[in-house]
Amino acid sequence: MQILRDWLGNVHISLNNMPFFRYRTMTKGVWHDTIREQQRFCDREFTAQDVSMIREVVQTCKGLSRLELAHTVCELLDWKRPSGGLKARECRDLLERLEGQGVLRLPEKKSNGSKAIAKCISHSANRAHLERTFRQRRGFFAIAGGAGSSNKLQRQLFRELVSRYRYLGYTMPYGARLQYLVYVDRPRHEVVGYVQFSSPAWRIKVRDQWIGWDDASRKLRLQHVVNNSRFLVLARLDNLASKILSDVMRHLRGDWLGQYGVEPWLVETMVERQRFHGGCYRAANFQEIGQTSGRGRMDRTHQRHGADVKTVLLYPLIKHAKRKLAGGER
Repeated sequence: MQILRDWLGNVHISLNNMPFFRYRTMTKGVWHDTIREQQRFCDREFTAQDVSMIREVVQTCKGLSRLELAHTVCELLDWKRPSGGLKARECRDLLERLEGQGVLRLPEKKSNGSKAIAKCISHSANRAHLERTFRQRRGFFAIAGGAGSSNKLQRQLFRELVSRYRYLGYTMPYGARLQYLVYVDRPRHEVVGYVQFSSPAWRIKVRDQWIGWDDASRKLRLQHVVNNSRFLVLARLDNLASKILSDVMRHLRGDWLGQYGVEPWLVETMVERQRFHGGCYRAANFQEIGQTSGRGRMDRTHQRHGADVKTVLLYPLIKHAKRKLAGGER
């Protein structure tokens, strides 16, 4: 690693303030592409120099896997969690984004081997048995970031369920994530739903106004907000959705703190207004605070205003969450 740091220290990349994403320069008769636009990703600004350095690392360390490249970049940029661990997962997402923009070319993804997953999904189960069982006992699998083959199988099952039953399919969330499979144990072990939490949206106008955030205060405390980015109930049982939400909220605070070293104070979620009502969230004591503009996170040119309006709902995990997020009570 020290050799790599020394080599990078000798790399000279010329930059200026021209408003292009990339330009070409000639050195000793050879043309070189140079990055010149900064990137914001997972609540961090990456300068043009940072992006150019990342590309140099990927080009130079061709024998490394994507994960090894992510660890290398995190160490060079000192990109860490409050607990001190490297943000390798977020960095890998950043590398894939840069590849999609044509900035760099990553090595091929390694095969995970067999895709066969042992699972039991509650479609043919008897409704009366399931309902009685759910009243008696509920359980959760926290499946993000753990080790062991069973944990890996649970993550694979989660992805398969989302791909099969979510109308938009499975997409990898940016940043931190925590995923739950919800199951009952009797009359047999059966999955009845799944829930996913991930890093919050960088900017939601109605949320920021509700808390009282400006750009500076949001940057300081955004890490204490968690986004409920996926939720699906597979079994049709009365009040099952709101019961799952109520139960998983009791697990979330401690699980997120243990996983990422940051205590979550507030949960946000956004419900597509034209497709869903969000009644289960209201039944679980989420508060509706308004609607999004409908642009989406990737619409930097304001071309999609009103195209995908979503209802914004919030759930405080601690007392005085709003005041703490605003910078009041400690």
